[in-house]
Amino acid sequence: MKRFLKRFFDNMELYVCQVLLCVFVTLLFVQVVLRVGFNHGYAWIEELSRFAFVWFVFLGAAYGARKSAHNRVTVHLKKLPPLWRNAIHLLGDGVWIAFNTLMTVKSIEVIRSMFEFTYFSPALDWSMAYLYLIFPIAFSLMTIRIIQVNYLRFFSAAGVDGVDKADTERA
Repeated sequence: MKRFLKRFFDNMELYVCQVLLCVFVTLLFVQVVLRVGFNHGYAWIEELSRFAFVWFVFLGAAYGARKSAHNRVTVHLKKLPPLWRNAIHLLGDGVWIAFNTLMTVKSIEVIRSMFEFTYFSPALDWSMAYLYLIFPIAFSLMTIRIIQVNYLRFFSAAGVDGVDKADTERA
């Protein structure tokens, strides 16, 4: 059970992204069939699929941070000694964490104002503040995942199985 929970929390963004991907692809398929086959569509389907896609993208970014899969220019770092390479990685991740923290704080401010001055989505009539909740969630998750990856990289024997591992094995 402990192993299952560890694996679940280690990949929870992946599981939610899979569900969201299925939801928005299915909704868009239904909308295309309705429009092409029956010359009729529903605005709420497009809106809900758009919301699912936005959440999918931001949770996917958090999952990418967990897998250390975000784009980095690392060609020049391979020539440096490991100490310098690690220091530059940590500096870059520190800047990233600072950006994520700023985005989290500012998005919470926006969401607070959206709860005070409510703006509703046109088709579903949902408060847009709920859609915007993905911003503090995703940026906080990215920060946690960046810290987790750096912990695994520098302090754990397990290491990180990121996408760069295949590149280093080929080089």
